[in-house]
Amino acid sequence: MNHILSERINNVAVSQTLAMAALARELKQQGKDIISLSLGEPDFNTPDFIKEAAKQAIDDNYSTYSPVDGYLELKEAICEKFKRDNNINYTLNQIVVSTGAKQSLYNIAQVMLNDGDEVILPVPYWASYSEIIKLSGGIPVEVPTSVETNFKITPEQLEAAITPKTKMMWFSSPCNPSGSVYNKQELTALVAVLKKYPNIYVVSDEIYEHINYTHEYCSIGSIEGMENNTITVNGVAKAFAMTGWRIGYIGAPEFIAKACTKIQGQVTSGANSIAQRATIAALQANPSQIKYMVDAFHKRRDLVFGLMKEIPGFKLTNPDGAFYVFPDVSAYFGKTLRGSEIKDATDFAMYLLAEANVATVTGDAFGSPNCLRLSYATSEEQLIEAIKRIKEALT
Repeated sequence: MNHILSERINNVAVSQTLAMAALARELKQQGKDIISLSLGEPDFNTPDFIKEAAKQAIDDNYSTYSPVDGYLELKEAICEKFKRDNNINYTLNQIVVSTGAKQSLYNIAQVMLNDGDEVILPVPYWASYSEIIKLSGGIPVEVPTSVETNFKITPEQLEAAITPKTKMMWFSSPCNPSGSVYNKQELTALVAVLKKYPNIYVVSDEIYEHINYTHEYCSIGSIEGMENNTITVNGVAKAFAMTGWRIGYIGAPEFIAKACTKIQGQVTSGANSIAQRATIAALQANPSQIKYMVDAFHKRRDLVFGLMKEIPGFKLTNPDGAFYVFPDVSAYFGKTLRGSEIKDATDFAMYLLAEANVATVTGDAFGSPNCLRLSYATSEEQLIEAIKRIKEALT
């Protein structure tokens, strides 16, 4: 029946991250002992002080439509958060609250891109970037990186990727899926290139900013000359363990924020009222209140990196943030393991699911066909067992 559906939807790829998670759940329901390292979702509960704010909001009858761009008090908290954590001064008219950072990204693409506009994507990139860009008529322009470059692009690569059709660059730091974090010096070098092209806008996805083991963080929007050309995207899903609350937000030049509010008003209107009130409490809190989660992820990172270094054929960097490892597994391509031919990372991921009962995500989903993404947002016990199974399946 695909001929009845629009070309638009027929051309959209299925999220391989969600597809693998669904397959893992299906196998679990069949009684298989599957360890899922596929989804990027904290395994902590939302902190109690945030839940209490949501309960209070219910009692205070926040049950009517919320403003399209977000409650005033939440926008004030977001402005203060940007000033405190990112050294960026946004005004209330530059903030838009959405139903998750994914909607924020979609809004941006819809209001910024015309057919044929090019968007530079440093590889690897979050799986939905390229599909959102294509849905909006844009053309993703991939800039390759590798384990050897710590999955970061250079100023020279950025310059070489720019054409008269370049409209935007999208990237995340800390990066999903590699865990790489751009430091201030690296971002400043990229900005030196971007300053030559004042019509190029940067989308900086900073949803993992607090899950960062470098003890420093730099937002590209805080660098001189980028104030009017950066759209900073963030949300509460990862750092505050609020994935199901669905609150994301942007800080952007005012004309872009107004355009995002306009399109959101025709699509979803304002985000969930109770979740917004809870988010005020989250953002007003000192980041030290979520340090226990960051410390746990840091400990797991060290554990996983140490164990995975022992797996023959895996090449990997020690990620500086987020909660993923992204090994290059191309040493196994062209081999046959227990009767299964491994042609690429997708075959490799399916092999691990079948033989090790471990769910991962192929690097193809992120533009890096030589790699595999594994999430360590689960217990140390599960991580130790999962890596043990992977190692046994490869020997």
